[in-house]
Amino acid sequence: MSHTAHIPSHRKPRRSASKLALRAGVAGGVLGTIAVAGAAGPANAEPVTETIEMPTLNADLSADLSSAVAASAEATQRIALDQELQAQEDAAAAKAAKEAKTAKAEAERKAEAEEAQRKAEAKARADAAAEAAERASRSSERTTLSASAGSSSSSDEDGGGSSYDSGQATGSAAAIVAFARAQVGDAYVMGSTGPNSWDCSGLVQAAYRQAGIELPRVSGDQSSRGTSVSLDNLQPGDILYWGSRSNSYHVAIYVGGGMFVGAQNPETGVVERSLDYDRPSGAVRVL
Repeated sequence: MSHTAHIPSHRKPRRSASKLALRAGVAGGVLGTIAVAGAAGPANAEPVTETIEMPTLNADLSADLSSAVAASAEATQRIALDQELQAQEDAAAAKAAKEAKTAKAEAERKAEAEEAQRKAEAKARADAAAEAAERASRSSERTTLSASAGSSSSSDEDGGGSSYDSGQATGSAAAIVAFARAQVGDAYVMGSTGPNSWDCSGLVQAAYRQAGIELPRVSGDQSSRGTSVSLDNLQPGDILYWGSRSNSYHVAIYVGGGMFVGAQNPETGVVERSLDYDRPSGAVRVL
């Protein structure tokens, strides 16, 4: 054999360059082939090729994996929806409980207000009824006393009446005293002349009218009428005054027994009091 004949080398040729190719599949399967090609050192060396194959997922496994991924995503979405619905239900329940509590408190407050109003109305009706009964009693008393006073006055005119003393009023004085006492408990109202409220001079004027005597309207003019009398020599029906006689600021009626009746002030109304309660400045006798 000629020494120039081509004899394949048994040595593994040196690789001067390498090539790598990777092919991957989708849908769960991966197919890879790596090819390595090397050229021999000498120009006339035969190339050596090595092939490595990667495992491949078949179509059934890929489909199962896709289904599992889709099912997992659907389950996650369903859990999220369930949690959102539960949160909405909890919020709605809390809101309903709060509204129910508010409605209950409002109903209780309204019921209490209505009960208080009913009690107030019942009390007002009872007070009105009691006041009406009291006024009716006073009216009856006034009628009886006026008739009695008229009879006594007639007796005096005929000469059958008794003289005055410190504790018993007769004749015209009895009518004045009876009327004044019948107004005890009425209200004091500045400028009022009855029949259920008075000021001091309005009461004195109305009382004297029962005896047929007209007095001026104001206290200063009333205390200027008649004659002055000592506080130690008073008789029922005398007019008591506070201040000077010509410029008094308050008047009342002496009713006997050391007592007087007067419309004192808005706090007390018409009262019967002892002379010591508020000592008058003087007195006049008009009868």
